[in-house]
Amino acid sequence: MPSYQAPVADVLFLLNDVLRMQDHDDLAGYAEASPDIVVAVLDEAAKLAGQQLQPVNLSGDQEGCRRAADGSVQTPKGFKAAYDAYAEGGWIGLAFDPAYGGQGLPYLLAAAVSEFFISANMSLSMYPGLTAGAAAALLTHGSEELKRLYAPKMLEGRWTGTMNLTEPHCGTDLGLLKTRATRRDDGSFSLTGQKIFISAGEHDLTENIVHLVLARIEGAPAGVKGISLFVAPKFLLDAAGNPSEKNAVSCGSIEHKMGIHGNSTCVMNYDGAQGWLVGEENRGLNAMFVMMNEARLMVGVQGLAQSEVAYQNAASYARERLQGRALTGAKSPEKPADSLLVHPDIRRILLEIRAFNEAGRAFALWLALQSDIAHRSPDAKAREKAADLLGLMTPVLKGVLTDRGFDNCVKAQQVFGGHGYIVEWGMEQFVRDARIAQIYEGANGIQALDLVGRKLPANGGRAITAFLTEVGAFLKANDGDEALKPLLGPLSASLGHLQKATLWLMQNALAAPDNAGAAATDYMHLLGLTALGYMWAKIAKAAFADADPARADFLQAKRACALFHAERILPETALRLARIQTGAGVTMSLPAELF
Repeated sequence: MPSYQAPVADVLFLLNDVLRMQDHDDLAGYAEASPDIVVAVLDEAAKLAGQQLQPVNLSGDQEGCRRAADGSVQTPKGFKAAYDAYAEGGWIGLAFDPAYGGQGLPYLLAAAVSEFFISANMSLSMYPGLTAGAAAALLTHGSEELKRLYAPKMLEGRWTGTMNLTEPHCGTDLGLLKTRATRRDDGSFSLTGQKIFISAGEHDLTENIVHLVLARIEGAPAGVKGISLFVAPKFLLDAAGNPSEKNAVSCGSIEHKMGIHGNSTCVMNYDGAQGWLVGEENRGLNAMFVMMNEARLMVGVQGLAQSEVAYQNAASYARERLQGRALTGAKSPEKPADSLLVHPDIRRILLEIRAFNEAGRAFALWLALQSDIAHRSPDAKAREKAADLLGLMTPVLKGVLTDRGFDNCVKAQQVFGGHGYIVEWGMEQFVRDARIAQIYEGANGIQALDLVGRKLPANGGRAITAFLTEVGAFLKANDGDEALKPLLGPLSASLGHLQKATLWLMQNALAAPDNAGAAATDYMHLLGLTALGYMWAKIAKAAFADADPARADFLQAKRACALFHAERILPETALRLARIQTGAGVTMSLPAELF
């Protein structure tokens, strides 16, 4: 049976020593997040993850969701009790406005605990995770009436939320969307159409489900400019705001998937369902992007979270499993064999995963901090810079953390050998669950295209310039630090590769757009690797500055992993640059009929 222990100490080190959240008291909610509150929140989240969510992860995967003849869906045994514990703890509204039932704490803290919940049970965590995203979209673009009707009960966890974008004939290309909205006399709309791949579309966890649905109002312009967003609850509300009669929305079937079996992925049929406009007509994508961007950040964390739980189990197995002898001679001569950890290749696998996990966690939390600055800072220039970095790095976080996260789950499975392929050990579930994160909320190839096509040139390249400047300033400020020298050289080289790749795209992509398309994924990973290298440099700086003997082993591990990342992982940026500079010629040369 797999196990999981939330990395509370690692998160506290990042929050206090690396990101120094205590220096951001000018941000709303940060003054309330005192050190004792932060510790209490993390400890309680760890308990919930370990005691309620993780114990039903493997069984939930094996049981899956079941649909009845009437269209209702039953979640796996134990999911309802675990969800109730999640909701009763107030976790959904942790970072939301208290005016609507939230607790007003930093989004940074919410992002930190979300990793715990996802590692413990990815399928179950998706129900409240999607609810938080739907609530954010409503609170940003909905009318005051819609906010008051839906947000408090969603943040309380009494109701859950979904996002309905994809249709059988259109996935990424939402301009092909056909679901139609017809005006009613009372100002609402009738929604008719079919949506597919709707996570948490139908279930038995809450008394109501609030669907956010993209549809086209009759007479609206073609393409993405004619899409509007609507809220269409499973049950319509009575005059007191409570669920009453059933709306004309139903689950046509549940998908039989590779992973996340505990989450009900549904085909949703809208047969004249009553819905209400969210935001402006024909501006639905703008409103939905609030939810999509938040979802992309959390999907990035899903890649990290699955990598973390897979690592924990692989490291535990490697410590205990006896297999062969060390190349330099027996390390445990009193035993019939040495542990797997005597073998350099096993250590390589585990260190590659761990070096990613710790830097990936720092990257995710650093970006969560940028989100808080962008939305809560009283300084307009600080808000602008943070918003630029958030926009630039969201596709990078999503794409790189999920690509690497899946790869790491496969690596962790490899440590187990044949046992990794057997269901009861749990490793194959981590592989299957991690795979979807590379696909949904915008497949990673789309994230890369968004990065090079939209985010990179936005505002004259202001965001990438700010990132290059920030990393360059860090290198210059720490140039004389001998302890950091082994890390700064590789980081400087990677920064140079990123600068050259950025310049190459500027010079070669405009006249020949296929050059951008062919380079996109490599550029995304080059930028991501450089960001992870920057995170390790910041982590190592804090670790070298800490001389607490009580944390000697903890800090030694940080320094060792930082050096491993600099020596063994960062050099990949040279490979990425070389690929980018080859252009699109060979890639596009083979005629379509020869594929």
